[in-house]
Amino acid sequence: MAPRTTPEVRIEPWGESDLDLLRCLNAPEMTEHLGGPETEEKVLVRHRRYLEPGEEGSGAMFRVVVLPEREAVGNIGYWEREWRGETVYETGWGIVPEFGGRGLATAAGRLVVERARAEGRHRFLHAYPSVDHPASNAICRKLGFTLLGACDFEYPPGRPMRCNDWRLELRPER
Repeated sequence: MAPRTTPEVRIEPWGESDLDLLRCLNAPEMTEHLGGPETEEKVLVRHRRYLEPGEEGSGAMFRVVVLPEREAVGNIGYWEREWRGETVYETGWGIVPEFGGRGLATAAGRLVVERARAEGRHRFLHAYPSVDHPASNAICRKLGFTLLGACDFEYPPGRPMRCNDWRLELRPER
């Protein structure tokens, strides 16, 4: 049996033409661990937010593109948040179901870790997948995050959920 290889991926800045991809990522099977699909109005607000450049170093959203086809298959990003008294980066991702299980989110995650590390702005990158989402928790493990434990999280706002707090050190303490 030949060894399994991960297709090459690229992350590209989120663009105006990525609205349909965001709608695909809003499907019930994609949002079951996030409280379910958002309304069209909320999807449009999210799309606009993804397009707006923040302060340099505050993070960014990307489409995940599989090569050589150059097909957009998901999204990934990192952004600033306050967590337990300090500003950290948070990351999150989604890969459309027909491309799931191929290591694409992990490959894109490595690229996001490189970008966040290159920013040099924050010491830690966190991810907060639902405790009931084995695939996202496995991605955190594969990327070298450390599981700090379960925590209560509100996502979307107003909806409590139980998450795992995964943390990756981007730079040593100064």
